Amino acid sequence: MIYSDPRDQGIDDAAAAEFARAYGERAGHLPPVAIVIAAYNEAGAVGPVIEALPEHACGMATAAIVVADGCADGTAKEADTAGAMVADVPVNRGQGAALRLGYRLARAGGASYIVTTDADGQYNPAEIERVLAPVVAGEADFVTGSRRLGSQETKDLIRKAGVRFFAITLSLLTGQKISDTTFGLRAMRAEVTGAVQLEQPQYQASELLIGVIAHGYKVAEVPAAIHRRRIGESKKGQNPLYGLHLPGVNNLFYGMRFARVIYGTWRRERQRLRSAGRSVSSSSASAARANGSGPGSVDTSASSATAGAGRPGDAAKRT
Repeated sequence: MIYSDPRDQGIDDAAAAEFARAYGERAGHLPPVAIVIAAYNEAGAVGPVIEALPEHACGMATAAIVVADGCADGTAKEADTAGAMVADVPVNRGQGAALRLGYRLARAGGASYIVTTDADGQYNPAEIERVLAPVVAGEADFVTGSRRLGSQETKDLIRKAGVRFFAITLSLLTGQKISDTTFGLRAMRAEVTGAVQLEQPQYQASELLIGVIAHGYKVAEVPAAIHRRRIGESKKGQNPLYGLHLPGVNNLFYGMRFARVIYGTWRRERQRLRSAGRSVSSSSASAARANGSGPGSVDTSASSATAGAGRPGDAAKRT
């Protein structure tokens, strides 16, 4: 896993070590499907979510991993009581950082597949199998649910417009048609999360999605539902005026931050691909000179290597 901030790596290293100590052999021998949940002050909501999770999905056993992200309430204890394996991180860093740690724990435990859902009960656990099935069947490496293909319980026209706008934006930037960029119910092959750079503490859904596409993995969407939050308040779009409960202001802050993550991740991945292309081209040219091949030569190894560089996902999948 790539860490851009050594402090984050230190926090994750300590949390992973404590997780391994707390759960022993169980932490290192997870079932094939790990359901990863990031939770911040979700006491009263996270317990019912965990209890409703399926014990099996697509014929395989599941295990729930909850990353309690600097919670100041009883989230960690409630999750543990409900049957989840809990990584209780003492500092609040954001959903993206919590999910990144959850992915790491799932991979280290030997899970083949990772499913994510939220701790607030907005996603239907019965739809986990629908999201996971295309990955298990080998039809996709990464599958996300889509409220626009399915349904949503909201009358917030600004939020609906935002979902559509960012879906169009991301589709244009990546060349991959996506209808919902922020859906929290997703499934993927576990190794995908280790190949993609994840550095955003928030709005990690779009960073992961852009990274997966840029690495050449096969992405698919399935219809799914998102329900209204029944307990607690949304943590999205928080700002200095959040306590005044101004939905328009919250949506504005959320949109601005989300746009920054989308464009920033897209630029980063473009630069990575360009650098990788130059590196492979240089290596191929050096090899050609060393082997006595080059322009006019019948040796095609250099051109073959360069052609492979156009498919970044191939290299990523071999790691």
